Amino acid sequence: MSPSNVSFHLKELERAGLITQQRESRSIIYSADYEALGSLVRFLMEDCCGGHPEICAPAAAVAACCAPLAEGKCQ
Repeated sequence: MSPSNVSFHLKELERAGLITQQRESRSIIYSADYEALGSLVRFLMEDCCGGHPEICAPAAAVAACCAPLAEGKCQ
C-alpha cells in the first residue's frame, strides 16, 4: 500500500472518530479509540444484524478478545 493511500485511510478513520493522532517531532502516532470502536461494533451487532446473531458472531468474538485492558493496552 502506498504512503498516500495509507494517509488517506488514516485520515478517514480519524474523521470517523475511530482513531486519534498525536504528533511527536516529525512523526505522527495513531492510536485506536477503543470506546468508539466498541460503539461501532455494538451498533453493527444490534442494528445491522437484523435479529440474526449468527451473522455477527465473528464480530462479537473480536470485540470480546480486543477490549482494552488498561491505558492504551489491548488483550
